[in-house]
Amino acid sequence: MVQGTMSNAGKSFLVAGLCRVFMQDGYRTAPFKSQNMALNSYITRDGLEIGRAQAMQAEAAGIEPTVEMNPILLKPTSNVGSQVIVNGEVLGNMKAMDYYANKTQLIPEIEKAFQKLSDEYDVIVIEGAGSPAEINLKENDIVNMGMARIAKAPVLLCGDIDRGGVFASLYGTVKLLTEEEQAMIKGLVINKFRGDVEILKPGLSMIEEKTGIPVVGVVPMTPLDLDDEDSLSDRLTHTGKKGGIDLAVIRLPHISNFTDFNVFERMEGVSLRYVGSTEELGVPDLIFLPGTKNTMDDLAWLRESGLEAAVLRCSAQKIPVVGICGGYQMLGELLEDPDGVEHGGTMRGMGLLHTKTVFSKAKTRTQIQGQVTDAGRCGEAFQEFAGKTVQGYEIHMGRTEKTGPCREMILLEDGRLDGLSNPEGTVFGTYLHGIFDYGDLAAMAVSRLMRRKGIDPKNWHFDPEEHKRREYDRLAALVRSSLDMKRIYEILEAGI
Repeated sequence: MVQGTMSNAGKSFLVAGLCRVFMQDGYRTAPFKSQNMALNSYITRDGLEIGRAQAMQAEAAGIEPTVEMNPILLKPTSNVGSQVIVNGEVLGNMKAMDYYANKTQLIPEIEKAFQKLSDEYDVIVIEGAGSPAEINLKENDIVNMGMARIAKAPVLLCGDIDRGGVFASLYGTVKLLTEEEQAMIKGLVINKFRGDVEILKPGLSMIEEKTGIPVVGVVPMTPLDLDDEDSLSDRLTHTGKKGGIDLAVIRLPHISNFTDFNVFERMEGVSLRYVGSTEELGVPDLIFLPGTKNTMDDLAWLRESGLEAAVLRCSAQKIPVVGICGGYQMLGELLEDPDGVEHGGTMRGMGLLHTKTVFSKAKTRTQIQGQVTDAGRCGEAFQEFAGKTVQGYEIHMGRTEKTGPCREMILLEDGRLDGLSNPEGTVFGTYLHGIFDYGDLAAMAVSRLMRRKGIDPKNWHFDPEEHKRREYDRLAALVRSSLDMKRIYEILEAGI
């Protein structure tokens, strides 16, 4: 089990790296996180919802993500409440106090999921959450030391040296635990280190002496391009232009599944920015409206901030606007919420598409393929995309339908239509998360923008799948070179 001294200490990537290493060494390996809190989620092949990090870790391990890898997912709906998802399905919305009062009732579900993975895999790499030393939450812990006890798993504790105070945070975390819990920690890891490790060695010796726990690795700060899900993600602070093709993502207050756009960050000559004001938006080459956990509240924020008016001005100048999921819903003329799923009542949309969205309590969850419709239905503006295979996953509550002239863009394999465009082809919306992650759709879209700006895309190409494989292998190489893998295997074999 990998635990951290705080959120964003690098647990998710360390788990992914270990999964990749064990897979390369011939072991059937799976990730596991008993309880995850994130707005970035993923839909498994059988239509169940898990945290995006566990899907990424499964990909690193070379296996299909399943719901057992993350039996409890909390999706915040406010500062004091979350949608609670158990075994991939919505249990309901709960205030934090109510959830913490009742979460021990979910332990049997956690044990069942973990046991199923144990029966199928040689190695399970478990990820903790936040810090195991949150003393106000320790009594009924099911995700850090509580989970380590259930799994009888030895623990690696990692700290983020880049933020400073790593020795104090490691020491303080250890000493706030019981003696039994301290004995379960078999190794310390210093993460995100910059500089000469020789300068660090006196501190390593001292922390080993003071805690009685060996340091099993120092992981250098290394740029890696992998999907993350944390609300502290550095990606959301990318606001500057780098030249070339300028893509702007509106940084909504309840933004979800921003991993939809990561593929564009990987492309040479493309600048992807997250913007939260009209000044930051400027005049980009394309605007993305992302998914959101609360479409109506975020549309109200878009309106109040002046960004709606700015997006409408850009659209009037024929700058393409693309909405995904909640962003797609915003593009329409009307949003109705008769059951109070989000906001209640009705709200005027942005009016960029002739559509209406009606929210409902039923949640659509599916992983699905489809094709861009023929040129006659999707129009001349999208002629080069006609017939292309698309793939993604849906997570939404509500249905969007045409109210006026729209181009029908995507025919799904189950016969449903997804994706509508305005007749001119400058505004497009879809419910498919991850639509740009497969095939050459993203590369084709960027090539189209290049031609519009007078840039020759003649030899320009990008393969997202090959890129991800290369990054997972780089991560594994980093883990091998930074951790004492002989010691890690000894800890794994010895257990607790």
